[in-house]
Amino acid sequence: MRIQYRRVFFGIAVTLAAGLVTAQDLRLVHFKGVVNDYSPSTVSGGPWEIRGTWSLDVVRSGTASFSADLTMETSDYGITGATQVDPTNPATRSPHTHHISMTNATVSYDTSVCPANSPATSGSGVVVTSTATTTGNGSPAPFESKGSSTLQVCITGGLTVEFSNMTLVYTGPATGHFGPQAIHGVVTQVSTK
Repeated sequence: MRIQYRRVFFGIAVTLAAGLVTAQDLRLVHFKGVVNDYSPSTVSGGPWEIRGTWSLDVVRSGTASFSADLTMETSDYGITGATQVDPTNPATRSPHTHHISMTNATVSYDTSVCPANSPATSGSGVVVTSTATTTGNGSPAPFESKGSSTLQVCITGGLTVEFSNMTLVYTGPATGHFGPQAIHGVVTQVSTK
């Protein structure tokens, strides 16, 4: 007689036979979505509009891989701010790109460490943290030469949409460009592979 345990992982029922992990338990969960936010005005050249796409693969063994492809340019506020962007010349907004990646990142389910959302989220969540590699226009971002930056990615949601919100929070030299605050995005897809 086999003893079976049933647990729910990311909304997917998984049955475990005593001492055995089923093949379904080894699948990964794939999240993807978009980022739409602003940096604070206190960062160099800011405030920046931050737009792009992101994806996160969480492996059930407890690691994850994250990537984001972002475009940034001086926001409309920058037109009237100290940077004096020329609204008739888009090139003065300093448009540029960033590719962000993390591999073998640590996975946690303690969302109490995540930035607050308004209205507040409840229910399940995933927290991924690791050193991030960030490019600027295809080369290492200028702040990369100042040392490593850590990135925290939080996926949270509510009672109606289990995984709806995503935040990115940098610590380290990258905060001089992105800021230390949460950069917000939305989850557009959750699937298993």
